[in-house]
Amino acid sequence: MRLALAQIGSGTDIAGNLALIRAGIQDASARGADLVCFPEYAMYEKKRVDGSFADIAEALDGPFATALGDLARDHGIAVIAGVVEAHPDSGAPYNTLVGFDAAGTLVGAYRKMHLYDAYGFRESQWISRPDPPEHVVMPLAGTRVGVMTCYDLHFPAVAAQLAAEGADILAVCASWVPGPSKTNQWRVLAAARAIENVIVTAAVCQTPPVSIGTSLVVDPMGTVLAELDAAPGLLCVDIDPHATALARERAAS
Repeated sequence: MRLALAQIGSGTDIAGNLALIRAGIQDASARGADLVCFPEYAMYEKKRVDGSFADIAEALDGPFATALGDLARDHGIAVIAGVVEAHPDSGAPYNTLVGFDAAGTLVGAYRKMHLYDAYGFRESQWISRPDPPEHVVMPLAGTRVGVMTCYDLHFPAVAAQLAAEGADILAVCASWVPGPSKTNQWRVLAAARAIENVIVTAAVCQTPPVSIGTSLVVDPMGTVLAELDAAPGLLCVDIDPHATALARERAAS
């Protein structure tokens, strides 16, 4: 299967962000991709999370997610993207990844469990934690994709649980906060999760100035198969859907 990572720079213009996603889907489809992954907060993003995220949040059957499903169906490609999901009982929304198959059907939604409360940031002040937290593996493009959001990458147990639940690929959708050594940490942690679980790991990130870019795909042995720089772009990598299983067989022999 051909996997695409669409590295974009989302802002506060939701219509503009949807246009970026539409262009990414069109490009990925034209290149023959079966699945395209967009970053965390692809729907709406700014330097620091604040009360405006609640103001623009939508239900998963709202206009933005519906448009994502329509784009997936119209272009015959599976899509994963980050949205701001309205909470039914709280003013603080969820930071959610949605997955649509190539028919445009919503097959999964993952609410970020490890909110970024570090280095002076407090995502939990404005974003709700899921209760209870749930690991999500999405059936997409003929494979099983375990999804993680940004800071989840710091927690080995998340990737391990997804692998235990049958994921063939880990998709990490992020808006990785820039800073000293942060790009190196991003690379190292993505490779570590791949090596620990002997699994293909695809990590897609927002671009500067909010984030670091550097989207990459790592094979089950920790080798970086392809990587983008900080600029917006589309990364396409051909992945054997059985690569994770084959690597585990070799590791066990």
